[in-house]
Amino acid sequence: MPVTEMDEPAPATRSAVHPWRDLLQRWSDEWLDPVLHEQERHEPFPDEVRAARWLGGPGATPQELARLEERLGVELPPSYREFLRTSDGWLDTTTGIARLLPAREAGWARDLDPEVIEGRAGDGEPDDVPDEEYFVYGDEQKSWAIRTGYLSGMLKISHTPGAGDAYLLNPQVVTPDGEWEAWYLAHWLPGAVRYRSFWDLMNDEYRSFRGDQE
Repeated sequence: MPVTEMDEPAPATRSAVHPWRDLLQRWSDEWLDPVLHEQERHEPFPDEVRAARWLGGPGATPQELARLEERLGVELPPSYREFLRTSDGWLDTTTGIARLLPAREAGWARDLDPEVIEGRAGDGEPDDVPDEEYFVYGDEQKSWAIRTGYLSGMLKISHTPGAGDAYLLNPQVVTPDGEWEAWYLAHWLPGAVRYRSFWDLMNDEYRSFRGDQE
């Protein structure tokens, strides 16, 4: 599988352990606030989730992570691996994503959801998007400037029934510190919103969640 390394290295702090527990605990507390947020969900969270004040579960064991990497034939990117070690799966991030998959369910998009690939194959520009246009992240990014040829080689890590919204990790574009590019596909969005890492994607999704509730 060909790999393209991003020209710009990720900030040095991303090489350290990402503070997932802090981020996810804030997210849980705010989702579960009965006045501010929980009424925005289609149905109430289960009683055990509300009692635990935690939308995830126990972290994946080293054995579970090793089995996932063996099944995929690749080493997981650091921030995603650290996420799974903190919580092996997750409920809603925003109203657009219903569930982050546990290690035993994550898999290649071509196997789990080939319609994601087929449905996006005609979106945006073809695979000849030049590097100077493709490797733009943040507010200046053009969501339609994607390389659809990457889709068949992406890892699907979320599930939302019927909506077509998904989080994908792209092992074909890697930062110098081993992070995979992360994509957010939404049914309302031409192309995708892309990030340098899963950590960056989740922080942006948290900001989006906060903004939706204000």
